[in-house]
Order: sequence, then structure tokens, then C-alpha cells
Amino acid sequence: MSKELIKAMAELDEDKVIAQIKALIKNHVSPMDIIGCLQKGISIVGKRFEEKIYFMSELIISGEIFKEASDILGQKILPGTSKHGVFVIGTIYGDIHDIGKNIVSIVMSSNDFEVIDLGVDVPTEKFIEAIRKYRPEVVAISCLLTNGFDNVKECIQKIEQEGLRECVKVLIGGGPMTEEAREYVKADVVCKTAQETVEYCKKVYNKGERKNYLRVIK
Repeated sequence: MSKELIKAMAELDEDKVIAQIKALIKNHVSPMDIIGCLQKGISIVGKRFEEKIYFMSELIISGEIFKEASDILGQKILPGTSKHGVFVIGTIYGDIHDIGKNIVSIVMSSNDFEVIDLGVDVPTEKFIEAIRKYRPEVVAISCLLTNGFDNVKECIQKIEQEGLRECVKVLIGGGPMTEEAREYVKADVVCKTAQETVEYCKKVYNKGERKNYLRVIK
């Protein structure tokens, strides 16, 4: 674990972040370990935002730094030829945060999942459309705003009303998401890190929990 990279990311030092990443790659540190450091740094950024040490401008900067870092790492992370399954992810409508979502997308892709990233401010109808079109094992709904919990709950309710709830696992993630929040929105699981997401999705796929979509999805 590179404390220097974590600190550089937390302090939004773009030049140092890129230099550290290139040095770690040169020293044969795995891209996944590098992403782990970036994620820890971004978590610190999020905490500083909550504490009003950082503001929206700093969040935007952290997103830009992560995008540049992921462009470099993307050349090193090559998905395998066999896919574990389909994974749909998006940030719920009313929320435009995408850093955590982007981290999860990269890590899931590198673990041989076919990732369908719906972006940010995603309406319920788009999640439902994606379930019908891509037939994922897991749908991940990201939310970093506590006032967005009701939107997540409404989205999951609509998925159920459309008769699709039994054929997909709903995962929630984001800074304020807790087990209590999971119970409130009626999701299947809450994951706090990208690695937790990978482990959960592999279990779902390996257990064969995917339903017969030809029968369930109409």
C-alpha cells in the first residue's frame, strides 16, 4: 500500500498522483493495488467534503484526477475473455457523483464482468430498461446523498412492480449507505468498497442465482 499515493490523492496533487502511479507500475505493483490506494485517497476526499474542509470544486478536481489515473491504468488492466456475468451500475437520479461508481466499474471489468455503466442522474425507467435489455445478475445503484435514499427506494419499488425484482439482485453503494439504509430501500446488499462488490457478485454468479430470463423478463 503506497501511503504517498494515498496522500497525493487526498491532497488533490495531480502531478504527484500521476508520478506515483507511473513509479508503481514500473515497480510491477498490480493495477488493482494501485486502484485500492486511489480509493483510499478518494475516501479521505469524501470525508473532508462531509466535514466542509473540501467543497464541490474539490470533488470535481478529484474526479478529474481519477479519470486521468484510470486512463493510465486502463492500459494495464485487460479484461479476460470469459465473463463472470453482466453487471449494471448507475448513480440514482438527483445525484451526479461518479467517482465511486467509476472505480467499481473499472474493478468489475478487470474481474471479467461485462459492465454496463448507465452514468449519473439515472432515472428509474433507465434502470428498468437496462434490466430488460442486458439481463444482469446484479444491478448496482450508487447514491452519495442522504436525501437520495427515497429515490433509491422508489427505483427498487418500480423494479418490483415491473415484475423484475425476483430475477436480479440489487446492490447499493456510496458513502452514506449503511445496513440501515439497505433495509429502508429494500436492497439485497450494501457494499462499501469495489472489492466487496466483486466478491458479492461472484458469489451470486457462482451460486447460479440468475433466474430464467426467457420466463421472467417479458
